[in-house]
Amino acid sequence: MQAEGALRCRGCGSPRLLIHPARDGLSIAHVDCDAFYAAIEKRDDPSLRDKPLIIGGGRRGVVSTACYLARISGVRSAMPMFEALKRCPEATVLRPDMEKYARVGREVRAMMLALTPLVEPVSIDEAFLDLSGTERLHGMSPALTLARFAARVEAEIGITVSVGLSANKFLAKIASDLDKPRGFSIIAGEEAAAFLADKPVGILPGIGESARNRLATLNIHRVGDVKRVDPVRLQAALGRDALRLLALSEGRDARPVRPSREAKSVSAETTFSTDLARFEDLRPILWRLCEKVSGRLKRAELAAGSVTLKLKDAHFRLRTRTRGGLKPTQLADRLFQEGEPMLRAACDGTPFRLIGIGGGDLCGAIHADRGDLADQTVERVARREAALDRVRAKFGNAAIQRGLVFTGDSTGSGARPEPERRRS
Repeated sequence: MQAEGALRCRGCGSPRLLIHPARDGLSIAHVDCDAFYAAIEKRDDPSLRDKPLIIGGGRRGVVSTACYLARISGVRSAMPMFEALKRCPEATVLRPDMEKYARVGREVRAMMLALTPLVEPVSIDEAFLDLSGTERLHGMSPALTLARFAARVEAEIGITVSVGLSANKFLAKIASDLDKPRGFSIIAGEEAAAFLADKPVGILPGIGESARNRLATLNIHRVGDVKRVDPVRLQAALGRDALRLLALSEGRDARPVRPSREAKSVSAETTFSTDLARFEDLRPILWRLCEKVSGRLKRAELAAGSVTLKLKDAHFRLRTRTRGGLKPTQLADRLFQEGEPMLRAACDGTPFRLIGIGGGDLCGAIHADRGDLADQTVERVARREAALDRVRAKFGNAAIQRGLVFTGDSTGSGARPEPERRRS
């Protein structure tokens, strides 16, 4: 949305007008909730409304989300908490409440699906939409339908969204970032190349630090520089990605909006307040993470055919170990059986600041934990976990715990859950 001179809406008097020559001919959108976690917490606690707010926790953790007031001070997502608090010491810090955020995310998603069945979730708080052919259904162009949707989200859910509308997913994603918060920006296909020309080449998806360094050797720093380079040299630097880069630099993106994106993994991880090296200290934490992953698999009606252990040392070096080819499972006990020996082997005296466990090679729950003559314990373990799940559903997660949780350092030495790592 943009103001044009002194123009105002004849209906409400607002200077925020949705004006663009191509407005009613575009149908691919990217919708992104503004500072999602922080916005929900401010909605639920009005005393936070005019204060800088950081969602994260623990001085050794990272920022999950910062409200726009905190961003003015330079706080950004994924920034270490100690750095965020140095930049904005007056900020209020809250631990993330992922169950609440997921619930609100589902409410927003339901509103999207009322507009079109072609909704491709990107994360808990953003999605692509294809509103092609919905004009007759809604009695208006996709642009006006999206403007009404944004107003409805704000009125009924109490948070705001930013919308990008264009001819393809790439341009729609860029557009949604242009005027946050409560933005509505449009980029027409024919203006894309000129619009992108002076933007940093890193704005193109898939161009990370390594690719930027290779492109810099060709004197490519801006998107407009791409077309001035010999295609042969470009292909030598980027390989098969060269053609994709050329297309994106001209604003071309043929990817369709896919309404279903299969989860690749379900995981949970924890960052410690103090580095841990001993297997005896890490083992009970691993078990609790296995229980979290198990619960998430069950709620999503999925089963895992592989287990991946993740460890990050004090220097932020990452180690991962995976066991694949497993019989599909949802059970914490089975996840732990695979993760425990990998953890034991990894404990070589190195202090770790983070541990995570995840299930991959996902399939439907119908394939999970089938017993057979060679393994008759599966059904017994499944019944036991189902009984524990019922007790916890009624009395809370702390109502009943496995004994190993209380061995070693039962507090996890200050371990705390990281922000959302549910599904990727």
